[in-house]
Amino acid sequence: MTTQTLTIELLLEENQLLKAQIKLLQEQVAWFTKQLFGQRSEKLTSLDNSEQLVLPGLEGAVPAPSDEPKKIVPEHVRRSANRNDQDQITFPESIHVETIVLDIAEEDKICKDTGLPLVKIGEEISQKLAYKPGKTYIKKFVRPKYAHPKQEEKGVVIAPMIEGLIPKCRADESFLAHVLVSKFADHLPLYRIAEILSRDGVGVSRKLLSQWVLRCGAALKPLYNLMLEKILKSGNSYVDETPVKLQAKGGCKQAYMWVIVGGNETTPAYRVFRFCETRAHEHALKLLADYEGVFHSDKYQAYEKVAKQKGVIWCPCWVHVRRKFFEAEQGDPVFRKWVLRKIRYLFMLEKVAWARSPEERLKIRQEKEVPIINELIHKIKARVIDGAILPKSKFKEALGYFCGLIPYLKNYTQHAFARLDNNTAERAIRPLAIGRKNWLFFGSKDGAEAGAVILSLVQTCRGLNINPEEYLEDVMRRIMDHPVNQLEELLPDQWLKP
Repeated sequence: MTTQTLTIELLLEENQLLKAQIKLLQEQVAWFTKQLFGQRSEKLTSLDNSEQLVLPGLEGAVPAPSDEPKKIVPEHVRRSANRNDQDQITFPESIHVETIVLDIAEEDKICKDTGLPLVKIGEEISQKLAYKPGKTYIKKFVRPKYAHPKQEEKGVVIAPMIEGLIPKCRADESFLAHVLVSKFADHLPLYRIAEILSRDGVGVSRKLLSQWVLRCGAALKPLYNLMLEKILKSGNSYVDETPVKLQAKGGCKQAYMWVIVGGNETTPAYRVFRFCETRAHEHALKLLADYEGVFHSDKYQAYEKVAKQKGVIWCPCWVHVRRKFFEAEQGDPVFRKWVLRKIRYLFMLEKVAWARSPEERLKIRQEKEVPIINELIHKIKARVIDGAILPKSKFKEALGYFCGLIPYLKNYTQHAFARLDNNTAERAIRPLAIGRKNWLFFGSKDGAEAGAVILSLVQTCRGLNINPEEYLEDVMRRIMDHPVNQLEELLPDQWLKP
């Protein structure tokens, strides 16, 4: 072989390598361009009517760095905390006041020893900031004080103050419920809630609001624990996780909020959030250590470990499978289109199946969907063996993602209450994703854990079409005196019952 021939072969080999790299880079640029400017829907608009599935008998169915020199900030001198100002609540003189008299019983106004009537010697007055829809007002509790007219040693008799969720709190449960719903359902940061209140002349510091949120989270945690316990015993769950920011020394660090949805087989009611400082596999394994039953999730490796636990039936999410092929635009276009069309048929069939009885649903899955899945498995395996795939392309990633799930892809077809996707968890976690764009981060680990408790109750209420403000106000008034063995009565789905 001459030197010239060898050089030509080396150049041709280099040319092929460069072409592959260019194709990979073009694929990445096309994907990023679509993320920025294209439609986000995964719907295939190119399918014409001739490609529609015919089902006999089922027809109804980050900014650039600045060149400016950095400013030198002088050393910060910490001021001594003025707690009196920070904890102070102010309100205008014109604010509506609702007076509530807490008096002792008439028979207690008579001295049992002498038979003489007690004399009123004054009143004990307490004020709490309260809330009605669209209106902040003051609840004024008046408790008359009585004493014996001749025997001072008998002391003073006064009616006890109503016990609240937070001892000696200057906010009524109605106001606390309004703050919690504003933050965890309407996604308002505490500083914005304080600003809204200030426009009506009500002054409550952000620090005081934060303290109330922490203490409400701690008081409501028994309900949170009970919901999680019921999910783990339900035999049908949906799990997902999303990053959140946690304030730490030197700035914010990334932490994670996990969500697990369950409670019963067909319509899971409970949505429980759990805060973890990392995304380590141990958190998922600990959360689901004793779980048995059907388990829906994406293909995160921690969930694959859970799937190997005894008694767990893993149903991986077909939406994620579809998304992988949808993003592989620069791969084999004909084969990609065929795969997406087959997956689309599965979703069409599921729509029909969920409109039928559980028995009919299983029949549709076994007779119509299982053959489609088998065909997908056979063709995708053959395509992988065939080769001619760029080693780092999104198309190869999609094929590998599918092949890794083959042992589990048909699990959902064997249980009537199982689903093709993990959208139940995706929908549950979406409000948190919207919220973090507003309040940005959790101020502390305690704050994140309290947030998880309140988020769980608020979002469970929203899933059940319950007004979370009404629910929280009622439950916060009752939970301190409620029997522990009857705590289930205060869960959102039970509270809804007449």
